[in-house]
Amino acid sequence: MIPQDFIQSLLNRVDIVDVIDRRVPLKKAGANYQACCPFHNEKSPSFTVSQTKQFYHCFGCGAHGTAIGFMMEYAGLNYVDAIKALADQVGMQVPESAAVNPVRAQQAASLLEVMQAAEQYYRQQLKIAPDAVAYLKKRGLTGEIAARFGLGYAPDGWQNLQAVFTNYADASLHEAGLVVVNDAGQRYDRFRERIMFPIINQKGDVIGFGGRILDKGEPKYLNSPETPLFQKGSELYGLFQARRAIRDAGKVIVVEGYMDVVALAQHGVGYAVATLGTATTAIHIQKLLRHTEVLVFCFDGDAAGQRAAWRALEHSLPMLTDSSRFGFLFLPDGHDPDSYIREFSQAGFEQLLTQAVMPLSAYLFKQIAQQHDLTTDEGRSAFLKALQPLIAQVQAPNLALMMRKRAAELAQIDMADLATIWQIKSYRKASIGTARAPRPAPMSVSRQLLRIGLFQPALLLQLPAELLNLADAATQTLRALVEIMHHHPQLSTTSLMEQAKHLPQADMLKQCAAEMMDWAADVDVMPDFDNALAQLQASYRQQRLQVLAQKSLRDLTVAEKQELLQLR
Repeated sequence: MIPQDFIQSLLNRVDIVDVIDRRVPLKKAGANYQACCPFHNEKSPSFTVSQTKQFYHCFGCGAHGTAIGFMMEYAGLNYVDAIKALADQVGMQVPESAAVNPVRAQQAASLLEVMQAAEQYYRQQLKIAPDAVAYLKKRGLTGEIAARFGLGYAPDGWQNLQAVFTNYADASLHEAGLVVVNDAGQRYDRFRERIMFPIINQKGDVIGFGGRILDKGEPKYLNSPETPLFQKGSELYGLFQARRAIRDAGKVIVVEGYMDVVALAQHGVGYAVATLGTATTAIHIQKLLRHTEVLVFCFDGDAAGQRAAWRALEHSLPMLTDSSRFGFLFLPDGHDPDSYIREFSQAGFEQLLTQAVMPLSAYLFKQIAQQHDLTTDEGRSAFLKALQPLIAQVQAPNLALMMRKRAAELAQIDMADLATIWQIKSYRKASIGTARAPRPAPMSVSRQLLRIGLFQPALLLQLPAELLNLADAATQTLRALVEIMHHHPQLSTTSLMEQAKHLPQADMLKQCAAEMMDWAADVDVMPDFDNALAQLQASYRQQRLQVLAQKSLRDLTVAEKQELLQLR
């Protein structure tokens, strides 16, 4: 764990305007700065950065966070790497206690050097391999795109890497997956006579390779094995190169092969990534959702493609939100993304993306429905039984409701019956008649104090815990902030938001922060704070008076009698 006092110092040292402006040009807009949001497509800027409060908020898509959060979302870094990147930017050293395992970190650094040397060797070999160059040209690839993806060539031969590593017996070559050691102890290069595709992590380091055989042979594609650097269920080929294009396009395409990614990029579709010889995993989806909320899984239309699509759907269900859009694109028979875009060009492929993508919910219902006879009661019953555990995984409330309604329609029952069958406790049948639009509820005292507390965290220390005894979400969140401040009384607004981002009501805090985005740095919140505190105290006195008044006089303790006299 990185010490909280270091994170506090880091956030005090960095300027979020500088951090963001290096990557997304900002323009001054009153007290704040603005830009078109880097996390969704828009024509008018709604992405606002507050220099005084040191956080950003997009009023279009709801993206929100501190400098750490921005680095995680924009650069696709994890929490620790985002902190390290910011620390490097301001010349701070992350404490050694933050290192998970110093020995492992040293080992990883050594393996990265090995992989970098191998990548440079393969790239040099491509320049002097006419057959490999001819193969790439035949596939329609230019030298520019080959350089962008760092393509190389592993020549024929058993120990070519001896030309790079003088100590071919070095254990790190085997640990990095570059050299195979057989049962007899003999060592030889893993990759031979193959086009080499470096696999690059989100920091730009080479962590593995994929090799595509030049002529006929098996396996057609050969990947690096699992190593301390490379876990295929966590990495996506081409994501490092595609980050900017994904943000610009507002979507990402997930394909099955390296060549598909490179070919799509060659023809102008630079927002594609590929899994690495494995099914799409939840980790893959989490990584992609840091860059966009629109995911299109593009597979062949054959049985293997359908199986891959279904596995992607299963891992996607818990990740869905009401603002995300997941879809499936199945290419015509005989085509993969590489062949399709070469035959029909970028315009043809993107037209297919516009017209032929099947929404995830539609694909789910299609796949389950075709397995059951919906013309019979038995078939509809089995249909609902198969759907229930799948739709139950959807956490997005609006989408889950829409999917339940669709399930009821296909099963030819109403929503009340479906709620009974699926034991949906929260469902209530809609009342007949025209519903009035609800009036906006007045802001609660706790909600007011949340905004004030985020703006001036030290004031939270003045709130007695016994006053925060209501069970509503705002009060419980306020109580959690007070507890955080008692543990870390020096926290600033940004540090407090970092501490609180995992609370159940983190979205409420984001909304409160957005509401105070335009507050001037020198605004006097004390009158509002004193008034809100007085209301809490009055409410608490009334509650205590009711509790004590319900007891008979002889049951009251001496202290309670004294309290009752004071309250009256």
